[in-house]
Amino acid sequence: MKKRLIERHQTLREKILETIRDAILRGVLKPGEKVAEPELAKRFGISRTPIREAFRQLESEGYLTVIPRRGAVVTALSERDVKEFYAIKAILEGYAARMAAKNLSARDIERLESINDKLQQLADEGDVKTFYRVHNEFHQLFIRAAGNEKLADLINQMVIKFNRPRLASLSLPGRMQISVDEHRKIIEAFKRRNPDEADNLVRKTASIGGQLLIQSIAREEGRESTEKSVLDQMVDI
Repeated sequence: MKKRLIERHQTLREKILETIRDAILRGVLKPGEKVAEPELAKRFGISRTPIREAFRQLESEGYLTVIPRRGAVVTALSERDVKEFYAIKAILEGYAARMAAKNLSARDIERLESINDKLQQLADEGDVKTFYRVHNEFHQLFIRAAGNEKLADLINQMVIKFNRPRLASLSLPGRMQISVDEHRKIIEAFKRRNPDEADNLVRKTASIGGQLLIQSIAREEGRESTEKSVLDQMVDI
């Protein structure tokens, strides 16, 4: 009985997480808007404990900010946050790709190709959530192949905290297909055992993700980005 209660508690917590993430990414919940505990408790028929646990998780991922005596509000995604995150991501993952180019086995590369084929299918279907999960598998494979556990841990800690901008970037129109095309070029660099090329390509994919998201933020705030839309440019990486 106790085990079933724990499982139900965990399942409800996941549903709450998914509900709030979706509402924020779709713009139903706006930056600065309060996320009410009582409404969620009534909706799911549960106590506030799993809701507060979900809020803490969402705060760690950058979706919510929990303010004492006010509750949880949707965190505004700033251009500075996006720029800083993608700058660090580019450096760390680029270095991982550089190391992986020397270490990946033929089987690893086949696995990367298989994952990217799946990503193409998901992009065609418009399934962003599953694409995001499988996209992570692609990156984790070459990050692990770098052979540096501390580097892998550092990247994992960083990307967990910034799940929101990463998923938001992949949700933008056209971004999933760009990602698939980028991956194909990265795989070719791995096949050629070219560390410089692999590093450069991975850095540029991060740059594209950041630029797309910054331009989206500017549009949402009613501002025109000073840069030409990334989707209108020839992505020559």
